[in-house]
Amino acid sequence: MRTHGMRLDPVLIQAAIAAALSFAHLHDLAAAAGQDGWKAWAYPISVDLLLVAAWRRLRSGTAKAAGWCWFVVALVASLGANVATAGLLDLGEVPAWLRILVAGWPAVAFLGGTLLAHGTPDRTEAPVPDQDEAPAPPVTPAVPELPAPDPQPAAPTAAAPVPPALVALARKVADDHRTRTGTDIDTPTLRTRLGVPLPLAEAIAAQLA
Repeated sequence: MRTHGMRLDPVLIQAAIAAALSFAHLHDLAAAAGQDGWKAWAYPISVDLLLVAAWRRLRSGTAKAAGWCWFVVALVASLGANVATAGLLDLGEVPAWLRILVAGWPAVAFLGGTLLAHGTPDRTEAPVPDQDEAPAPPVTPAVPELPAPDPQPAAPTAAAPVPPALVALARKVADDHRTRTGTDIDTPTLRTRLGVPLPLAEAIAAQLA
């Protein structure tokens, strides 16, 4: 079997060197501001941890505004220490405002870390149902029942009553037709002579029979 040796990534080496230098600058600035002993070592750790927490929030995709806010705060703290210890500030005579900033940093870092870790719940976790409660059955939408079609045609409605005057006129027309042709008048002819609808002509013919 072939074993692959560990390949050193130049980017990781560069990142480790930059982190070590930034760590040392933060330590030196905290020590110059009066935070000696283990407290001077805790300052760079708090700054780096806040950077990591903010970066993880940005990678998670939720509440990116809070992630960017605390990432910038930690970056300014780290960058400010690098610039202050580059010869622009006399570490033997640290101004009072810088001592105040260094002394107040632990509270800021604690607030930022707490908000980043517990500010927004994880939306990917589904709520666990209560074991004592049975799941509700699925609700199926009610489908309205349509009435069955009637295979038989509807019975014809009763014919409307024919006015007596129209019956008398139809009788004269029928008599005239019988006199001229010698046969009884049929319904289509009666309808044509009277100029009435077919149902009305049928009702008149029924009364003439």
